[in-house]
Amino acid sequence: MLLKLDNPKVFSDVITIISELVTEVKIKINDSGLSILAIDPANVALVSFKLPAASFSNFEVSKEEVLGVSLDSLKSILRRCSPNASLILQTEDNTLKIEIHDKIKRVFKLALINIEQEEKTMPSLEFSCKVEMPSLDLSEAIEDCSVVADSCSFSVVEGKFIIEAKGLHSTRSEFSQDEVKIEGEGKAKYSIEYLQKFIKASRISENVKISFSNDYPLKLEFKNNDLELAFVLAPRVETED
Repeated sequence: MLLKLDNPKVFSDVITIISELVTEVKIKINDSGLSILAIDPANVALVSFKLPAASFSNFEVSKEEVLGVSLDSLKSILRRCSPNASLILQTEDNTLKIEIHDKIKRVFKLALINIEQEEKTMPSLEFSCKVEMPSLDLSEAIEDCSVVADSCSFSVVEGKFIIEAKGLHSTRSEFSQDEVKIEGEGKAKYSIEYLQKFIKASRISENVKISFSNDYPLKLEFKNNDLELAFVLAPRVETED
C-alpha cells in the first residue's frame, strides 16, 4: 500500500474532528479509497468519512487493508504538515509509515493497534425533513443555542426551517425557502454538545445537508470535491419540554 496526498490539510482537519468523538478507529483502505466508520463510546453518535481514490495523487493498493490507529497520535503527526507539504502513507510490518515531504523529508512510524470492534455499517434511515443550507449559517445557529441551553430543536413548519433552544433564556433562528432548500415537516431535539463537534466540519464544506424526522436520528452531510464526511446523532427524547 502506498498513498500520496498533495494537500493533506483537509485530511488533517477531518482526523481532528473525528478525534473529538472517538480515540481509536479502523481505517479501511481498498480500491475505492480510504474510509472510516466509527461510533462514539456513548453510542449516541456515528461518523462516516470517505476519501476516494481519485483524491490521492498516487494510490497503490493490492488488497484491502484495515489499520487500527490512535487518532491522538495520528493527529499529532498530521499537524506537522505545512500547507505546501505532501503526505505519503505506507504500511510497514506492524506500523503505518508516514512521510512528510516539504523542504526536508520527515518520516514517522505509527504503531498499529488491535481494535476489537464488530464490523460497522451506515444505518439505513428514512427522513421526512431535508434541508440544504450554508454550513456556516448552521454553525452560527448552533452556537446561538449553546448560549442558552444544552439541547436544541430542529423543525420544519410551513416551509420554514427553525432551530431553537429554550432554558431560562431562549433563542430562535428561522430560515425561509428563499434562503435554503427545505422539504417536509417534522421536529426533533438534539444535544448541542455533539452538534458543536459536528459543525467544525463547516470549514471543509460550504454547504451541509440536514436530514431528520419526528423524534428520529439526525444526519448531517458535509461534502466537497475531495471527500465526504457525515454524522448521525440520536435524538434527545425528554418527557418534559
